[in-house]
Amino acid sequence: MLVIESILIVLAVLVAISIVFSSAVTGISPMPSSKKAREAVFQLVTAVRDDTSAKTIVDLGSGWGSLVIRLAKTYPDRQVVGYELSPIPWFVSLCIAKCLGLDNLTLKRRDYLDADLPVDSILICYLHPEGMKALEDKLLSMSADADVARRYLISNNFALSSHTPQKTIQLDDFYQSPIYLYRI
Repeated sequence: MLVIESILIVLAVLVAISIVFSSAVTGISPMPSSKKAREAVFQLVTAVRDDTSAKTIVDLGSGWGSLVIRLAKTYPDRQVVGYELSPIPWFVSLCIAKCLGLDNLTLKRRDYLDADLPVDSILICYLHPEGMKALEDKLLSMSADADVARRYLISNNFALSSHTPQKTIQLDDFYQSPIYLYRI
Protein backbone atom coordinates (compact mmCIF):
# COMPACT_ATOMS: atom_id res chain seq x y z
CA MET A 1 0.00 0.00 0.00
CA LEU A 2 2.92 2.35 0.67
CA VAL A 3 4.04 2.11 -2.98
CA ILE A 4 0.60 3.05 -4.32
CA GLU A 5 0.32 5.96 -1.89
CA SER A 6 3.80 7.17 -2.87
CA ILE A 7 2.93 7.00 -6.56
CA LEU A 8 -0.30 8.95 -5.99
CA ILE A 9 1.56 11.61 -3.99
CA VAL A 10 4.20 11.96 -6.72
CA LEU A 11 1.49 12.22 -9.39
CA ALA A 12 -0.38 14.85 -7.36
CA VAL A 13 2.80 16.88 -6.92
CA LEU A 14 3.59 16.64 -10.66
CA VAL A 15 0.07 17.79 -11.55
CA ALA A 16 0.35 20.72 -9.14
CA ILE A 17 3.77 21.71 -10.52
CA SER A 18 2.43 21.50 -14.07
CA ILE A 19 -0.51 23.77 -13.27
CA VAL A 20 1.67 26.27 -11.37
CA PHE A 21 4.22 26.34 -14.21
CA SER A 22 1.52 26.82 -16.87
CA SER A 23 -0.08 29.53 -14.76
CA ALA A 24 3.25 31.36 -14.50
CA VAL A 25 3.79 31.14 -18.27
CA THR A 26 0.26 32.24 -19.27
CA GLY A 27 -0.32 34.70 -16.46
CA ILE A 28 -3.53 33.03 -15.29
CA SER A 29 -4.54 29.69 -13.82
CA PRO A 30 -7.19 27.49 -15.44
CA MET A 31 -10.32 28.93 -13.83
CA PRO A 32 -13.74 27.52 -14.65
CA SER A 33 -16.61 29.91 -15.23
CA SER A 34 -19.31 29.95 -12.59
CA LYS A 35 -22.61 28.20 -13.31
CA LYS A 36 -24.34 31.59 -13.66
CA ALA A 37 -21.69 32.75 -16.12
CA ARG A 38 -22.00 29.54 -18.18
CA GLU A 39 -25.79 30.00 -18.32
CA ALA A 40 -25.37 33.61 -19.51
CA VAL A 41 -22.85 32.49 -22.15
CA PHE A 42 -25.31 29.87 -23.38
CA GLN A 43 -28.07 32.47 -23.50
CA LEU A 44 -25.89 34.68 -25.73
CA VAL A 45 -24.69 31.80 -27.93
CA THR A 46 -28.33 30.80 -28.49
CA ALA A 47 -29.26 34.40 -29.29
CA VAL A 48 -26.56 34.87 -31.94
CA ARG A 49 -26.20 31.38 -33.44
CA ASP A 50 -29.16 31.88 -35.79
CA ASP A 51 -28.11 35.44 -36.57
CA THR A 52 -24.82 34.34 -38.01
CA SER A 53 -23.56 31.84 -40.52
CA ALA A 54 -21.07 30.78 -37.85
CA LYS A 55 -20.57 27.06 -37.92
CA THR A 56 -17.76 27.24 -35.36
CA ILE A 57 -17.80 28.08 -31.66
CA VAL A 58 -14.33 28.73 -30.24
CA ASP A 59 -13.39 28.81 -26.54
CA LEU A 60 -10.18 30.80 -26.11
CA GLY A 61 -8.93 29.08 -22.97
CA SER A 62 -11.05 25.98 -22.51
CA GLY A 63 -9.44 24.90 -19.22
CA TRP A 64 -10.96 21.74 -17.76
CA GLY A 65 -13.52 21.56 -20.58
CA SER A 66 -16.73 22.22 -18.67
CA LEU A 67 -17.95 24.83 -21.17
CA VAL A 68 -16.69 23.35 -24.47
CA ILE A 69 -18.01 19.89 -23.63
CA ARG A 70 -21.46 21.28 -22.89
CA LEU A 71 -21.33 23.41 -26.05
CA ALA A 72 -20.43 20.37 -28.16
CA LYS A 73 -23.26 18.34 -26.61
CA THR A 74 -25.81 21.16 -26.97
CA TYR A 75 -24.87 22.16 -30.53
CA PRO A 76 -23.98 18.94 -32.39
CA ASP A 77 -24.48 20.79 -35.69
CA ARG A 78 -21.62 23.19 -34.87
CA GLN A 79 -17.90 22.59 -34.73
CA VAL A 80 -16.62 23.46 -31.25
CA VAL A 81 -12.93 24.23 -30.75
CA GLY A 82 -11.18 24.73 -27.43
CA TYR A 83 -7.70 26.22 -26.99
CA GLU A 84 -5.80 25.50 -23.78
CA LEU A 85 -2.11 25.83 -22.95
CA SER A 86 -2.07 24.13 -19.55
CA PRO A 87 -1.36 20.42 -20.22
CA ILE A 88 -3.27 18.81 -17.33
CA PRO A 89 -6.63 20.57 -17.84
CA TRP A 90 -6.27 20.06 -21.61
CA PHE A 91 -5.60 16.33 -21.14
CA VAL A 92 -8.50 15.91 -18.70
CA SER A 93 -10.93 17.63 -21.07
CA LEU A 94 -9.57 15.61 -24.01
CA CYS A 95 -10.18 12.34 -22.12
CA ILE A 96 -13.73 13.37 -21.21
CA ALA A 97 -14.47 14.41 -24.80
CA LYS A 98 -13.15 11.09 -26.14
CA CYS A 99 -15.19 9.11 -23.59
CA LEU A 100 -18.33 11.03 -24.61
CA GLY A 101 -17.62 10.54 -28.32
CA LEU A 102 -17.95 14.21 -29.17
CA ASP A 103 -16.90 14.23 -32.82
CA ASN A 104 -17.72 17.92 -33.20
CA LEU A 105 -15.24 18.94 -30.48
CA THR A 106 -11.58 19.66 -31.19
CA LEU A 107 -9.28 20.48 -28.29
CA LYS A 108 -6.00 22.15 -29.17
CA ARG A 109 -3.09 22.55 -26.80
CA ARG A 110 -1.80 25.76 -28.26
CA ASP A 111 -2.08 29.52 -27.93
CA TYR A 112 -5.12 30.96 -29.70
CA LEU A 113 -3.04 34.08 -30.43
CA ASP A 114 -0.98 31.97 -32.85
CA ALA A 115 -4.05 30.38 -34.46
CA ASP A 116 -6.11 31.37 -37.46
CA LEU A 117 -9.51 32.05 -35.93
CA PRO A 118 -12.43 31.53 -38.31
CA VAL A 119 -14.14 34.69 -39.60
CA ASP A 120 -17.62 33.21 -39.24
CA SER A 121 -17.44 32.18 -35.61
CA ILE A 122 -18.59 32.74 -32.08
CA LEU A 123 -15.59 33.31 -29.83
CA ILE A 124 -15.91 32.82 -26.09
CA CYS A 125 -13.36 33.86 -23.48
CA TYR A 126 -12.75 34.26 -19.78
CA LEU A 127 -9.32 35.86 -19.81
CA HIS A 128 -7.58 38.58 -17.79
CA PRO A 129 -6.96 42.24 -18.69
CA GLU A 130 -3.61 41.57 -20.42
CA GLY A 131 -5.12 38.61 -22.28
CA MET A 132 -8.03 40.77 -23.44
CA LYS A 133 -5.62 43.40 -24.75
CA ALA A 134 -3.69 40.76 -26.72
CA LEU A 135 -6.96 39.32 -28.06
CA GLU A 136 -8.18 42.77 -29.01
CA ASP A 137 -4.95 43.45 -30.93
CA LYS A 138 -5.34 40.12 -32.75
CA LEU A 139 -8.99 40.80 -33.62
CA LEU A 140 -8.19 44.31 -34.87
CA SER A 141 -5.46 42.98 -37.15
CA MET A 142 -7.80 40.25 -38.41
CA SER A 143 -10.72 42.63 -39.01
CA ALA A 144 -8.58 44.66 -41.39
CA ASP A 145 -8.69 41.65 -43.72
CA ALA A 146 -12.45 41.06 -43.45
CA ASP A 147 -15.03 42.99 -45.47
CA VAL A 148 -17.95 42.34 -43.13
CA ALA A 149 -17.98 41.70 -39.40
CA ARG A 150 -19.30 38.16 -39.04
CA ARG A 151 -17.66 37.20 -35.80
CA TYR A 152 -19.12 37.42 -32.32
CA LEU A 153 -17.17 37.57 -29.08
CA ILE A 154 -18.68 36.65 -25.72
CA SER A 155 -16.44 37.68 -22.84
CA ASN A 156 -16.82 36.72 -19.20
CA ASN A 157 -15.92 39.63 -16.89
CA PHE A 158 -13.47 41.56 -19.06
CA ALA A 159 -14.31 44.17 -21.69
CA LEU A 160 -12.60 45.16 -24.91
CA SER A 161 -11.34 48.74 -24.62
CA SER A 162 -11.92 49.77 -28.24
CA HIS A 163 -15.35 48.17 -28.78
CA THR A 164 -18.79 48.82 -27.37
CA PRO A 165 -20.69 45.67 -26.46
CA GLN A 166 -23.94 44.94 -28.27
CA LYS A 167 -25.31 43.52 -25.06
CA THR A 168 -24.19 43.14 -21.46
CA ILE A 169 -25.65 40.71 -18.94
CA GLN A 170 -25.03 41.55 -15.27
CA LEU A 171 -24.91 38.36 -13.26
CA ASP A 172 -26.69 38.15 -9.94
CA ASP A 173 -23.54 37.13 -8.10
CA PHE A 174 -21.33 38.65 -5.41
CA TYR A 175 -19.34 40.74 -7.92
CA GLN A 176 -22.24 41.57 -10.28
CA SER A 177 -20.03 40.07 -12.99
CA PRO A 178 -20.66 41.28 -16.54
CA ILE A 179 -20.87 39.01 -19.58
CA TYR A 180 -20.25 41.02 -22.76
CA LEU A 181 -21.42 40.33 -26.30
CA TYR A 182 -19.52 41.98 -29.15
CA ARG A 183 -19.89 41.85 -32.90
CA ILE A 184 -16.36 42.08 -34.22
